[in-house]
Amino acid sequence: MIERYTLPEMGAIWTEENKYCKWLEVELAVCEAWEEQGKIPSAALKRIKKKVGFSLQRIEEIEKVTKHDVIAFLSSVAEKVGDDARYIHLGLTSYDIVDTALSLLIKESLEKIKKDLISLKDVIKAEALRYKKTVCVGRTHGVHAEPITFGVKLLVWYEEVKRHISRIERALEVISYGRISGSVGTYIHLDPAVEISALKKIGLKPAKVSTQVLQRDRHAEVIAALALLTSSLEKFAIEIRHLQRTEVLEVEEPFTKGQKGSSSMPHKKNPVRAERISGLARLIRANLQVALENIPLWHERDISHSSAERIIFPDSFILADFLLAETADIIKNWIVHPEKMKEDIALTRGLIFSQRLLLTLTEKNISRDEAYHLIQEKSLKVWKENLDFKKLILADKKIRKILSPEEIESCFSLEPYLEKIDYIFERVLGDES
Repeated sequence: MIERYTLPEMGAIWTEENKYCKWLEVELAVCEAWEEQGKIPSAALKRIKKKVGFSLQRIEEIEKVTKHDVIAFLSSVAEKVGDDARYIHLGLTSYDIVDTALSLLIKESLEKIKKDLISLKDVIKAEALRYKKTVCVGRTHGVHAEPITFGVKLLVWYEEVKRHISRIERALEVISYGRISGSVGTYIHLDPAVEISALKKIGLKPAKVSTQVLQRDRHAEVIAALALLTSSLEKFAIEIRHLQRTEVLEVEEPFTKGQKGSSSMPHKKNPVRAERISGLARLIRANLQVALENIPLWHERDISHSSAERIIFPDSFILADFLLAETADIIKNWIVHPEKMKEDIALTRGLIFSQRLLLTLTEKNISRDEAYHLIQEKSLKVWKENLDFKKLILADKKIRKILSPEEIESCFSLEPYLEKIDYIFERVLGDES
């Protein structure tokens, strides 16, 4: 039996050579299963395994004539093996090999994606702990809301990545199936025991029932997992892009020695890598639409899915792998500006404490509507006239009748916003924190 390929780069997994290696792996597993059934002589199997191989160049030459890649592959293998090649592909149809091998390729790719996700999770966790108590402004609708910590923002990402690891594990489970059941899935020229044995040898399970292909809802689920994953990576990238804006400048993606931001403006440091993540994530979401449309095939199978899958699987996996590496590197090496975060907290001159003031007023037995009206009136004046919110509150006679100066001062402290941070981290990380 040939060795399973463990390739370090995602692109190498999706080469023509590795595809044919997987095809050969399936063919040899079937030969071994037939030998166990007494259908192939043991001596012939030994000769096959000793001589077996293929030539990429020869496959291309044959396919130009046959217009059939599996036949071209088998012909190239036969030229290496000789007379014993009659035992190869015994009772099989093309997609017994192609679909089963595709499951192996996807499985190998998902395992690498899972490994990359675990690395990203660890990078985010380290940064979340690092900035656990680093206070910054929280924004809703792009507008200052209430204080948060940068660590909590990252903890949200951490938990999201954990969910993606679970989705990738589910995708691994759903694609870890093959089918070696003949032209329409009825084992007319096969023994089901051959399928069970052959698939076990290569780490797959037999689909309980199939047509000429594995059903494409499995494959769509895989692409959906990648689309969800890379949509989250884009979400992280958008946050970085917003935080790097000149008016904010709380976080910057790495800017390496010798890097240039603009051909015309030497001062520019643009979030180009985060923007690239946003752009490429769109391609994987587009590929999901193709994967969904591959599900409804004619009868027991048509070939409309095949050509599209030759594009969407390599592209989606290679892109997802790249985006994961980019995201991890950006977060590991980004430049965070805690002092600028403090400055931005003060940007609205105390307005971010409006809810705390509102709740303090309602504790004094006045209606929420009345309290809201008092606070909003002063808040809008701050917006309009560029005034200090706390000074306006301290000078307001109605509010001073209700709250003492000390009670008002306490509403403008950042300390209460840190009280539940440890609880949040403990709930997410548990003993890890």
